[in-house]
Amino acid sequence: MSVTKFEKVIQLIDDANAKDIKIEKDDNGKDVAKELIYGQRMGEMIERFAPDADEVNKIAVHGQHIQRWTSPRSDYPMNKKGYHLWRSRLYSYHADTVCGLMEQVGYDKTSIERVKLSVGKKALKTNADTQMLENIAAMVFIEYYMQAMADKFNEYSEEKWIDIIQKTWRKMDEKAQQFTLAGNVKLPEPLVPLIQKALAG
Repeated sequence: MSVTKFEKVIQLIDDANAKDIKIEKDDNGKDVAKELIYGQRMGEMIERFAPDADEVNKIAVHGQHIQRWTSPRSDYPMNKKGYHLWRSRLYSYHADTVCGLMEQVGYDKTSIERVKLSVGKKALKTNADTQMLENIAAMVFIEYYMQAMADKFNEYSEEKWIDIIQKTWRKMDEKAQQFTLAGNVKLPEPLVPLIQKALAG
């Protein structure tokens, strides 16, 4: 049975992310490369939220953090300007890397350009592909990473957490917000009262 271009590029993304030396536990307690499991969780979430999404959306979502560890935050000044520079360069790196893999397996220029825009976080709120990626990233953060962040930064005030939750919420469009509220995204149980307070505000 022949392997499709889509299957090839997803495998290439997974192969690249499997090289991450940082390890996380998956839902079964198995050790998995951090960015590999992140990409797979992103892929699973878009199948849950938008199973009819096209290949371009699914590639962008799966590859948005490709080899993220190659550009550590510590390489940039530890201030707001350094943070934004790090993020903007990461977006470009991720976009160029995923697009290179797409080109390698024979995707057309139009599809590659769409991924370059969405993974590069261009035209937020106006480009449907970029908004799809933002929806999925926010939902994956809520389900898998928000509690870990709360555990790591337990010195954060309630006010700061409300701000984080509200910023995450604003990244999603109404459809994604309603999907989350309907119970399709697992909320971190200890944070539910704070989430409710943030959304009520």
